Amino acid sequence: MAKSIDVELPVDIFGARISIPLIHQVVTAQLAAARQGTHDTKSRGEVSGGGKKPYRQKGTGRARQGSIRAPQYAGGGVVHGPTPRSYDQRTPKKMKAAALRGALTDRAQSGRIHVVDTLAGESISTKTAIAALRELTSRRRVLVVVEATDNTTIKSLRNAEFVEVITFDQLNTYDVIRADDVVFIQSAFDAFVAARATEGGETITLSKAKSEEASK
Repeated sequence: MAKSIDVELPVDIFGARISIPLIHQVVTAQLAAARQGTHDTKSRGEVSGGGKKPYRQKGTGRARQGSIRAPQYAGGGVVHGPTPRSYDQRTPKKMKAAALRGALTDRAQSGRIHVVDTLAGESISTKTAIAALRELTSRRRVLVVVEATDNTTIKSLRNAEFVEVITFDQLNTYDVIRADDVVFIQSAFDAFVAARATEGGETITLSKAKSEEASK
C-alpha cells in the first residue's frame, strides 16, 4: 500500500505567487493548441455545378439568379464558413513555468499534493493501485506523476477512471488544475524538483499528517 512521505517542498515551486489571469491565459493557449483546426466548408466558387444561369434574367417575375450554387440555395456554397487554420498561440516558456508554479502552489496550500514511495507495488495491479490512491484521498480526479521508466505504475493506472498518469517532464498547468489531487511517486518528485528548484533555496514541509487531514 502507498505510504505518504514527509518531504520538503521548494518554496520557489510550491510557494510561488498565484496569478489567476496568467493560469487562464496559459491553459487557454494549451487547449487552443490541442485543436486540430481541420474544419472546412466550400464557398460558392468551390461547390461543383451551377455554371449555367438557372433561368433568364428578365420576364419571369421571379428574383434574378445567377447560379444554383449561390448561398441562398440548398446545396449552395457557405458564406464566411470555417476554413483550415492553426489555433496555436505563442506562449513564452517563462509564462508557462510561472503558471505551473502557481497551480502547484494552489494545490500545495490546500493540502492536495502527496508524495508516496509507490502505488502499485512489485507487480502490475490496477486494484492495488486504486486502493492505494483512495487511502491518500477521497476526491474523485487524481493526477499521478511518474518517471517514464515506471512501467508498473503506468500500466496499473492507465485504464483507471478519473486517474491520469503523466511523466514529471510533461507536467503542465492544465492537468494540475483539472485534478483534485496531485500524487507524486518519490522518484518522479525528486527528478522534478532537481530540474526546476533553486539549489539551497527555502523549503516548506509537506507532512503526512497534514496531507491526510486535507484529503478528508
